[in-house]
Amino acid sequence: MAKRDYYEVLGVSRGASADEIKRAFRKLAATYHPDANPGDHEAEERFKEVNEAYQTLSDPEKRSRYDQFGHAAQDGNFGGAGDFGFGGFGGGFGDIFDMFFGAQGQGQRRNGPERGPDLRYDLTVTLEEVLSGADKEVKVVREETCSRCHGNQAEPGTKIETCPDCRGRGEVERIQDSFLGRIRRIETCPRCRGNGRLIPNPCKTCAGRGVVRAEKRLTVKVPAGVDESTRLRVQGEGAAGRRGGGPGDLIVFIRVAPHERFRREGDDLWTDLKIGFAQAALGAELEVPNLAGGQDTVHVSPGTQTDTVFRVARSGLPRLGSTARGNLNVRVVVEVPTHLGPKEREVLRMWADMRGEEVLPEDKSLLRKMKDALGR
Repeated sequence: MAKRDYYEVLGVSRGASADEIKRAFRKLAATYHPDANPGDHEAEERFKEVNEAYQTLSDPEKRSRYDQFGHAAQDGNFGGAGDFGFGGFGGGFGDIFDMFFGAQGQGQRRNGPERGPDLRYDLTVTLEEVLSGADKEVKVVREETCSRCHGNQAEPGTKIETCPDCRGRGEVERIQDSFLGRIRRIETCPRCRGNGRLIPNPCKTCAGRGVVRAEKRLTVKVPAGVDESTRLRVQGEGAAGRRGGGPGDLIVFIRVAPHERFRREGDDLWTDLKIGFAQAALGAELEVPNLAGGQDTVHVSPGTQTDTVFRVARSGLPRLGSTARGNLNVRVVVEVPTHLGPKEREVLRMWADMRGEEVLPEDKSLLRKMKDALGR
């Protein structure tokens, strides 16, 4: 496959200056770099092509020969991307990419105020608390600003020195030679570790950390209608900040404990109602306990079957942040008696006879007769 014109590859004119060629290469290298396109073979090949074009056009002598003779000007020692683009930096793609685009941002100034991290707290609530809302007391173990040094990390009455290596900036400059020329790199100061200052006499209470570990009790207001996707943010109750930075927040993750009678589906509640055979066949008006501790009335229609569901409107859970309410769904379970007295068996046999249903013959054993005589 014929090679494309190098100027076309970089998207520059034949009269482009060295700076224009360099800028075009950096832009294309960032776009097609394999680290930015993992697993993309086409992008990798495009990066090789861009790199090969740059090696020629960035060198005045090679560019001059290329302008005169095109690709035929290349000899065996000018292997393009295969010889230079991947192996010439020792560390592979990561090093060349960092040299062009990552060097300026590697140092981080850490001598300014730093906000404290957020903390997580897992809070279990009952279904009744979901219904009405609740104020829950929680115990949080966190880092708080040291009361002795007030967070400046130094023993009271002692001096804090400016780091002489970085002059308080928290960063130092490194110069590195490359095929592009001299590359300026900004790195975290190794002496002060980015703080920009040195503390000869650290605070005795916090050992120079500026924070101490402490326990605090808080009251968290849980609104009605929460569920296990709810996250409550308590501002300013997270870990302490550093160097005058504010504290983080406390993030409360809600867990709803299982209930012995009710189960939840969104804003709706579900419960089972056991009824007798006669109630199912003839119908009944029955009272069903609700989550609030009261009673709801359910009209059981004649001929109701097991798994029939009756709905009690707006007797479920409130919707978070709304006046809407879910429903209470009552699933009927028809119970079949397991122990019958003589009269009950007699009535049922008469009923079966009237409906033409075949049943087992009556047990006339001595044991059964004794139980009948005793009314069992």
